[in-house]
Amino acid sequence: MSQMTDAKPLPIIIDCDPGVDDAIAILMALGNKDAIDLRAITCVAGNVPLSSTSANARRVLDLAGCSEVPVYNGCAHPIMKQKGRTSSAHGTDGLGGVNLRDPVTPLQDDHAIDAINRIARETPGGIVLCPIGPMTNVALALLRYPDLRDHIRQIVLMGGACFGPGNITPLAEFNFHVDPHAAQIVMTAVIPIMLFGLDVTRQAILSKSFSKDLAAAEEPLFQAAGQMLGAYESRDPCLHDPCVIAWLVDPGLFKSVPAHVEITLSEGDAAGQSVARTQARHLNNREPNCEVMTEVDVPRLEALLKDSLTTLASESALQTS
Repeated sequence: MSQMTDAKPLPIIIDCDPGVDDAIAILMALGNKDAIDLRAITCVAGNVPLSSTSANARRVLDLAGCSEVPVYNGCAHPIMKQKGRTSSAHGTDGLGGVNLRDPVTPLQDDHAIDAINRIARETPGGIVLCPIGPMTNVALALLRYPDLRDHIRQIVLMGGACFGPGNITPLAEFNFHVDPHAAQIVMTAVIPIMLFGLDVTRQAILSKSFSKDLAAAEEPLFQAAGQMLGAYESRDPCLHDPCVIAWLVDPGLFKSVPAHVEITLSEGDAAGQSVARTQARHLNNREPNCEVMTEVDVPRLEALLKDSLTTLASESALQTS
């Protein structure tokens, strides 16, 4: 599997649970409009509760001066549980305690799963779905609309830990652990999948001065991004979610291996474990269902992030001048 070869910009939906790294991923997408057409942001409970994730997504759009991007509320808890696990890595508000103003960008009326379905069908050639939080919305959209898969070009997701330990339990990565049933539904959907798990995102660590330099800049967008990253780095220094957007912009940043991945659904530490088969004797006639990312060129990733923020800041300045 490889990045879609259709003419750019690629039409995408980001399904997320902001979250500092989600926020940076959104900013990166908005800073690459020649490559990415962000059609919508759909929100799910994950790093923080749903009310906070949808508010945070709108705060980030306000910060970027991109209130035209529609935001939709999705699922408030995992498929099989009344309450999901949250993450302390992003602070109590999800954005590292950075004081962004209350959102002005409106919250749309449609539910996220209906919005995903509608936008995918309205988009010539279908949509690229980018889930970077628990995949509850995406899984339920696929169940609610069985032929939706015909309108999805590709799923490019952040989740899983195929060849190493998890980050929320010894065996599981956070997004998959929060809703393992959703992850398994997506992995068995027979849609081309690019999987950015901890195998690659743990390598994506910014240089020590990056966030400090941003926070010290005069540009408000730089300041906010630097402050969010600075607060986040003390708990988790990795650029997990932005890797998804970086691949859409420049797939040459990454290396991958084809694999058949399935998700452990048992309770406890194993819930959400990514079981990856890459060797013939392990595949045992199974076909690979995804590409698992294994390597990233970190200096080029950092340069892409800086360029994305610079472009976005320049565009925002032109809009307000």
